[in-house]
Amino acid sequence: MNRVAFPRLDSRTLSDDGDEFNFCSTCAFSQACLSEGMDKRGLKDLHVLVEHIGPLHAGEHIFREGDHFEAIAAVRAGTVKTYVIDRDGHEHVLGFHLPGEVIGLNAIDGDRYPCNAVALDTVMLCRFSFPKIAVLASRVPGVQQQLFRLLSRDIGRAALLAGDWSADQRMAAFLVTLSRRLSERGFSPNCFQLTMARTDIANYLRLAPETVSRVLRRFDEDGLLRVERREIELRDRDALIALAAPVLRE
Repeated sequence: MNRVAFPRLDSRTLSDDGDEFNFCSTCAFSQACLSEGMDKRGLKDLHVLVEHIGPLHAGEHIFREGDHFEAIAAVRAGTVKTYVIDRDGHEHVLGFHLPGEVIGLNAIDGDRYPCNAVALDTVMLCRFSFPKIAVLASRVPGVQQQLFRLLSRDIGRAALLAGDWSADQRMAAFLVTLSRRLSERGFSPNCFQLTMARTDIANYLRLAPETVSRVLRRFDEDGLLRVERREIELRDRDALIALAAPVLRE
């Protein structure tokens, strides 16, 4: 049987098509700016300059809970995990952020980051000073709308797992959502590697790690997908989407 090549979510997925005049394809705000008739050259006039950060390696923190909030950051390559630690010292995973997605949005309401953000692999970031992006948003309505859209998306993802869903439904929803997010950024929706550990996935889905492994194994046996360590190939997307439908409200 021919082996499927799985693209990794690391520095090899870095968008290098941007320059001083053109947006990177994974830029979280490019479509909003372009829809308002503002190109990258025009942003210089507003002194809204993007600071490129990285590479950050697995285990390195981008910010920690309680750090002073002054910027949001768009993931340019790699995967970032956000999480909090409760009073008993237990970790609670809040989400995983892929290229083109923004971290730090949940700090806008205050002056401190309310969670931790750590690189799961090799991560590159575009850092936006929030005071500067706020000025841009006041002048470019499309950017303001995009900020609201990103905030709404974060809230929506958090709410997806709040219901009384089965382990199969939670895992299917996780895989379908991940597939769609990758597809939006030009990556394969059917073949990808999970950069997050099974324990992190279990924590995020509020399941036991052994349950995650058991569900993935059963999905494999039933022909819904193929699993090889962290490599995933979705083989029956329709069945997975149907299983995830109650969670995704489809």
